[in-house]
Amino acid sequence: MASAQPNEDTAIRPFRADIPEEALVELRRRIAATRWPDQETVPDQSQGIQLANIKPLVEYWGTGYDWRKAEAKLNALPQFMTRIDGIDIHFIHVRSPHPNALPLIMTHGWPGSVFELLKTVGPLTDPPAHGGGAQDAFDLVLPSMPGYGFSGKPTDTGWGPDRIARAWAELMKRLGYTRYVAQGGDWGSPVSSAMARRAPTGVLGIHINLPATIPPEVDQALATGGPVPAGLSDKERATFDELSAYAMMGNRSYAVMMGTRPQTIGFAITDTPAGLAAWMLGHPGFATWTYSSSDPDKTPDEVLDNITLYWLTNTATSAARLYWENKSNILSATAEKTVEIALPVAITVFPGEVYRAPETWARRAYHKLVYFHEVDRGGHFAAWEQPELFSAELRAAFRSLR
Repeated sequence: MASAQPNEDTAIRPFRADIPEEALVELRRRIAATRWPDQETVPDQSQGIQLANIKPLVEYWGTGYDWRKAEAKLNALPQFMTRIDGIDIHFIHVRSPHPNALPLIMTHGWPGSVFELLKTVGPLTDPPAHGGGAQDAFDLVLPSMPGYGFSGKPTDTGWGPDRIARAWAELMKRLGYTRYVAQGGDWGSPVSSAMARRAPTGVLGIHINLPATIPPEVDQALATGGPVPAGLSDKERATFDELSAYAMMGNRSYAVMMGTRPQTIGFAITDTPAGLAAWMLGHPGFATWTYSSSDPDKTPDEVLDNITLYWLTNTATSAARLYWENKSNILSATAEKTVEIALPVAITVFPGEVYRAPETWARRAYHKLVYFHEVDRGGHFAAWEQPELFSAELRAAFRSLR
């Protein structure tokens, strides 16, 4: 399927976020009318998000939070729309002030959005202002995935990582970029990997921070509860145990529900703001950063910017359908066809990620691994949590591809 439909308007149009005030009034009204569930009967999150954690956040959302500040963050950056494969794609495009900047397209995840990437704009486009060198500067393209944020919602099936990858290649072509790199974590990882696997003209390589490195025998043992595969090193065994514990704790239950019944979930999280917040905070990476972050600059407003974007654009259901579209295990090297990637691949492992990929697995999965580094800070939403460190990793990872 081509990324641009015949006779499709390929114009790139300026965009500015401007939510009607009545939508914000309605949001606050619905929050005030929240009917809260009983308190959980356990002292941890094994039954789901804890009432004591989420209730103050939602109450603040309805009384003290100001969406207009979030809009200002977006509108301070150049935003655009263009129609690709029948869908309006919203994207931020920031050109570096430095010559010979390397174009970089970055893809967000769920329950994230372009908000999770905004702190990296300065460090990536203007490295000298953030302890780097001008030779490592990037032109930055930050699209909202179809069904997310201000992008259009698919009305047909098939919008999985491969189709999004084709759309991103078309977007970079429209912007006039003939050589560029791609980056992604969470859903951005399979999207970026699909770009590398397809290798459209211009893509030089990718960086991912949620790599699909799990070998087939390990994936099988985890799926069936079978015996631990023989021959694992101490580090590989530690990762196997980490993945086993992750599965046993039910941390993937949100993905199972959205992967099988996104429409059913949508009825619940589209009608109630508190329900939407609870569902999104059920993501282990999002919840961990929200409640356990060491980032001194993180505020409740930053978390609510992201949740409010989903609410105001009514994209809770359309975003969830991405899980239904993608039937594979995005951590499995076999499912993600990593051996088909012939372009350079760079990986950064953050300690708070859902699993810490061993370098041995990474080199087995990606045959052209050009950069592998384990850092000491950051988690699943690394660009959000540690933007300076994350940006430094991208500078180092792509240096050899300039």
